[in-house]
Amino acid sequence: MSVADLLCDVLGKEVPVAFRAYDGSSFGPPDARTTIVVRSPDALRRIVTAPDELGFGRAYVAGELEVDGDIFDVMAVANYIEELRLGPRQIAAAAKLVGWKGLKPLPPPPEEARMHGRRHSRQRDAAAIAHHYDVSNDFYRMVLGPSLTYSCAVWDDDTTTLEDAQANKHELICRKLDLRPGMRLLDVGCGWGGMLLHAAEHHGVQAVGVTLSRPQAELARKRVAERGLGDRIDVRFADFRDVDDGPYDAISSIGMFEHVGLSELDAYFTRCRALLRPQGRLLNHGISRPHHAGKMHHHRWAPSKLDRNFTERYVFPDGELHEIGNVVSAIQRAGFEARHMESLREHYALTLRCWVRNLEDHWDEAVAEIGPGRARVWRLYMAAAAVGFEHDDNQVHQVLATATTDGDSGMPRRPRFS
Repeated sequence: MSVADLLCDVLGKEVPVAFRAYDGSSFGPPDARTTIVVRSPDALRRIVTAPDELGFGRAYVAGELEVDGDIFDVMAVANYIEELRLGPRQIAAAAKLVGWKGLKPLPPPPEEARMHGRRHSRQRDAAAIAHHYDVSNDFYRMVLGPSLTYSCAVWDDDTTTLEDAQANKHELICRKLDLRPGMRLLDVGCGWGGMLLHAAEHHGVQAVGVTLSRPQAELARKRVAERGLGDRIDVRFADFRDVDDGPYDAISSIGMFEHVGLSELDAYFTRCRALLRPQGRLLNHGISRPHHAGKMHHHRWAPSKLDRNFTERYVFPDGELHEIGNVVSAIQRAGFEARHMESLREHYALTLRCWVRNLEDHWDEAVAEIGPGRARVWRLYMAAAAVGFEHDDNQVHQVLATATTDGDSGMPRRPRFS
């Protein structure tokens, strides 16, 4: 039996991409625009010993599988390998190809995270953030573009540029928070400072940003200085739980909430509430899981049918998603009044497709900067995430809440944010 015969037996004849193997065998549609190249027997070892998306993902990250064509075509293969388990006949066939000793599991690629300590302890949270964000500021600039904004953009139409769409997002949040000159804004998980810069330049606020990534904090401070906003923006390399200089007029949390964890939701929003003045506003922008995916996705970060184990191991260690109703309930348990919710699901699919295109346009530079394995992780993850948002496997919501006091929310009866 050839490698192609084995893969055809495992995946079925209807798989929508072609396969070509190191032994010269192949199968799949003759007119397929994308071919998955099995470059090494080690790819079979990974697929047999972890026969689902994790095995295929590890083989791709390690360079034992290659994608010749469109990475988005590969996402359709997930339907054929989800919950895949090889039978005794297929395992025996694989053993003939690589030898029984060759079926011993290989060590995971070095890009796989290995977390230690209590989940969501300060030390482990810092390590999880470092794994994802301390990759390379230059790499993120290639992928995200000049705005260095790593969250869902807001698109007017298909002609909107990524930069304009990210500015739209920041402006939408500023309007929801009703930011005005002299107000104090706290941006939790401020990244490279995009929200801070927009709010200070366009709305005249005094802004504080906190991040657990030292490289992010350093570059954010540099960007602030270059804009001449050092007297209005304070970027801190710190844990949000250590912020103690409230009250603030408004708090924004954009793309950070996914790292908080179910066990910490109440403490997180209670801390936000304690830092806000009466009638202050909170804008929580985060990825969430749809209700229909609750059992399948549990509380893990699940970008699509790409295996949750792969995503947690390689992309967002300890990342957790929550159904939006549970998020709103947690916000209100902390003493807020939830006033407005908006879904931006389709907007994130567009954003991710732009990031994938940016990565592919700068592929050689990205590989030189962070190595081929990590570049492959990001390519696979972002493509899978885009498809996940398109298919409603994932959602993203903005929730606006107020620190209502004695029945006074400080909100107009019919607020208009756009």
